[in-house]
Amino acid sequence: MVGHNVTYYVFTDKVGDIVKPKMGDGRNLQLHEVTADIRWQDVSMRRMEILTIITKEQLPNKIDYLVCADVDMVFNDHMGVEILSDLFATLHPGLFLAEPQAFTYERRNISAAYIPYGEGDFYYIAALYGGKVEEIHKLSTACQNGIKEDKKKNIEAVWQEESHFNRYLVYNKPTKVLSPEYLWDTRLVNGEFIKKRRFLAVHKNQKEVRN
Repeated sequence: MVGHNVTYYVFTDKVGDIVKPKMGDGRNLQLHEVTADIRWQDVSMRRMEILTIITKEQLPNKIDYLVCADVDMVFNDHMGVEILSDLFATLHPGLFLAEPQAFTYERRNISAAYIPYGEGDFYYIAALYGGKVEEIHKLSTACQNGIKEDKKKNIEAVWQEESHFNRYLVYNKPTKVLSPEYLWDTRLVNGEFIKKRRFLAVHKNQKEVRN
């Protein structure tokens, strides 16, 4: 976002472990402490609760756009204001070539994240999305309400908040869709034709991290 003021909001349960880097002009880092969860699924789902709160209480009238991203990523190429829109989402790098019937939507109709076969054009990854604050508030509120509704039924969507995220976007289309070049995983083998790989997933021991 060269030439624009950017504030990085980092949410972590270990604020004391963060070494603040020297920030350039127009750059600001804000650390926010959150309570730890035992299960990684709960960590993942609680993001929608946090987003709902900050987009209502802290961010209105302070910023123009909010970009939400996983922390286990690394920039590999330029990524700028071309991504911004009222509500943008990113195609999942592992499913962008799949037929809709193969999308890993929540298919159980008991869940609030349910998407029936025959509906949905794309499968979006919940590791990079964003937009105007009011649009993100609508999205996160809908997802959080769905998560709470499922908890009352003692169920959990197949891909936690990403399932509710996709449910919302099926019926509330994003105004911009980013190709997988904006979020890529080099372990995938189906993207030889994607030459620009701007934002890369960091390889890690999933079992170790999640436990």
